[in-house]
Amino acid sequence: METELKLSLSAPDLPRLLAHPLLTPTGDTLRLLNTYFDTPELALQQRRMAVRERLAGDQWLLTVKTAGQSQNGLSRRQEWEGPTTPGALQFDALVDDAALAQDLMTLRPNLQALFCTDFERQRWVIAHAGAQIEIALDQGRIHVPGTDLSEPLLELELELLSGPESALMSLADVLRQTPQGPVTLVPSDASKAQRGMALWAQVRP
Repeated sequence: METELKLSLSAPDLPRLLAHPLLTPTGDTLRLLNTYFDTPELALQQRRMAVRERLAGDQWLLTVKTAGQSQNGLSRRQEWEGPTTPGALQFDALVDDAALAQDLMTLRPNLQALFCTDFERQRWVIAHAGAQIEIALDQGRIHVPGTDLSEPLLELELELLSGPESALMSLADVLRQTPQGPVTLVPSDASKAQRGMALWAQVRP
């Protein structure tokens, strides 16, 4: 079960955020290349699910995310992720929900790549308000392969690793105040997958 708070920010606020005492020294940085899949009939979107292949450094990962709930930027959803071979989409070896795994294996022959998200992630893990929280700053773009359609991606994700959920909002408030001035961090319910689907819809056959 993944619990995270997604926050959007503007490029002019980025230098102030990165100068925040909690984010120094600079976090680990990793390039993430991601491809999202669905059927031509958008069977996964109808179930508010996402299937993604990710190249993280030199490792390929397959991810399945369920619909879950998202309100005021705070989302809770089931997620499965594990090593994969590109194009294999071996859901039966990844998902421990037998019925869901079978459904995905049935859909697998019809899945096709729809859009991509390419970004660099800076990552910090900190203790705050009795919780362990991963802070991830993502900078890059969302695009539809074979087209000129793209949009910038700049967002902050606070993922709860352990401890009380209330610590996420508390940490967001702390990050909004820096020695250089306030940072505008706006809760966002739009996932990368939802934004990518909206972009792909502009060229949907």
